[in-house]
Amino acid sequence: MVTTERPPHRLRAWMLEGLSDMGKAGGHTGPHAEPEPPHQGQRWWRVMCLTGVDYFSTLGYQPGIAALAAGLLSPIATIVLVLVTLAGALPVYRRVAKESPHGEGSIAMLERLLSFWQGKLFVLTLLGFAATDFLITITLSAADASTHLVQNPHLTSALHDKQLLITLLLVALLGAVFLKGFLEAIGVAVALVGVYLTLNVVVVITGLWHVVTAGHVVTDWSSALTAEHGNVFVMIGVALIVFPKLALGLSGFETGVAVMPHVRGDAGDTEEHPAGRIRDTKKLLTTAALIMSCFLIATSFITTVLIPEKEFKTGGQANGRALAYLAHEYLGSAFGTVYDISTIAILWFAGASAMAGLLNLMPRYLPRYGMAPHWARAVRPMVIVFTLVAFLVTWVFDANVDKQGGAYATGVLVLISSAAIAVTIAAHKAGQRGWTIGFAVISAVFLYTTVVNVIERPDGVKIGACFIAGIVLVSLLSRLARAFELRVTQVQLDPMAERFIRDMSHRRIRFIANKPGLRDKAEYRDKIEQIRIDNDIPMTEDFVFAEVTVTDPSEFEAGLTVRGEVLHGRYRVLTLEHSSISNALAALLLHVRDMTGCTPHIYFEWTEGNPFANFLRFFLFGQGEVAPVTREVLRLAEPNRARRPRVHTG
Repeated sequence: MVTTERPPHRLRAWMLEGLSDMGKAGGHTGPHAEPEPPHQGQRWWRVMCLTGVDYFSTLGYQPGIAALAAGLLSPIATIVLVLVTLAGALPVYRRVAKESPHGEGSIAMLERLLSFWQGKLFVLTLLGFAATDFLITITLSAADASTHLVQNPHLTSALHDKQLLITLLLVALLGAVFLKGFLEAIGVAVALVGVYLTLNVVVVITGLWHVVTAGHVVTDWSSALTAEHGNVFVMIGVALIVFPKLALGLSGFETGVAVMPHVRGDAGDTEEHPAGRIRDTKKLLTTAALIMSCFLIATSFITTVLIPEKEFKTGGQANGRALAYLAHEYLGSAFGTVYDISTIAILWFAGASAMAGLLNLMPRYLPRYGMAPHWARAVRPMVIVFTLVAFLVTWVFDANVDKQGGAYATGVLVLISSAAIAVTIAAHKAGQRGWTIGFAVISAVFLYTTVVNVIERPDGVKIGACFIAGIVLVSLLSRLARAFELRVTQVQLDPMAERFIRDMSHRRIRFIANKPGLRDKAEYRDKIEQIRIDNDIPMTEDFVFAEVTVTDPSEFEAGLTVRGEVLHGRYRVLTLEHSSISNALAALLLHVRDMTGCTPHIYFEWTEGNPFANFLRFFLFGQGEVAPVTREVLRLAEPNRARRPRVHTG
């Protein structure tokens, strides 16, 4: 069908560029970028750097947050964090990589376990926490980047009260880059990560040298630690209690799985069995976790023993920039400034990584659920939405790194907990008893950590709840607004159904919409008689029955399968399977019209009951007042009234 449409406005066309591709099978999955060609991509260590701009950049603020949360116990609490990372998060995400090798992540694993509306609402809830994770990554990273800029000795006098403005400008710059067109810059990520980690190695070695040469700092620290906590068992117990506050150090694993499609793998990999990609992604996750673990332990130790406690607090020179403080203090202003520039660059790029994650994640689910407007398939409108939300979050938290830590940790922990639960279920279904028990224990640890974090820092779950409420509300309103769209992706006829339609094409094509009951001879005989009387149709006309079986009514788009059969030796019946009766019948009529060149007719009887209640039944369960809804779906799908199939109701 060809329809004449007005050419779109230039601005509208630019904003909606890529609308038909985003979120659809076979379409690109990155902002303004085609995916890597099949079985190609980048070496795993290069892709690790793309993950690393999110994961490794937390060194910019993690030591300071750990010192504020655990005080003198920061190194011990960090060791607990590292053990949880290596023994908990790493095995979980290695299994996630195996179960979802195309970058779907743990959300897709859980989605496959649930159907109907409870599955959709559960996924929307997880998307809310994922949005919390990624958006707070953008705002927190920008806030910490502005902290490094403001606290630089050469700039502090000029910029000391401009941190909020600078953070907003960094977020706006990030949005502007994506509006222009952001390409997957793995090469840039490799350079940034390489420089940043090298500078951190210099800072760590220098810090350790000062610890060794000034031996009293370790003695002073251990004496103060013993005086405050007594013995090592009390220290370990307190470290376990404060561990949830350090959960920011667990970020990056979800991103590591999301970038899997960029990993090259082996030449023999197929999309169904990408064994090489899975193996190399496991290398990626393991290497990143080991590198980060070493840095976390070393940096938490040197910052705790070398930096005065007061400097970690709000207004202190080490607040949000502990390693930068050491770089300036021990390596001079020039090196410190280079370190600041490197930190600002990788933190800003971490925001870019998070924005790319959002733009990849939302179109994967919301359009398929019918829970996003059409423009949500395009990148640029979504960039504007996410940028405005990031502005709001930055303003609410006053561009303060410490204030955003709770919300960030909540998003990270909920995603890791959901991943742990998903792999536990996967191991159980695979009959792997040992792995099931192990993953169940890991799930319990992360659930405990999440609950403790929520209790101690409820601001995280509050902002997460706001994201969830916003996503659910907008999703339901969008689904409501799109309720009458034709949402059948394809129509498949079996040979018998095709034979019925070819036979009817030689005369007037008439269908009877029938709600199947006993499917006995009397049901079909009485139905035909009723339709003839209600519509005054001659006895010479014949009919084909169309009966729809509703599958999962919460699915928005689905294919339509049509099977033909002859019942009781004389009644021809087409059996359809779809998530909505009205959409299935409308799609069948349009397909028959295009297939035969004839205008089909369909006959209904009015549905009893309240119209509003019937609409809710259609919206939630795919049933309800079928006749007028079928007609409305046809009206929207075919603007040309002369070509529109005819709907009769008696």
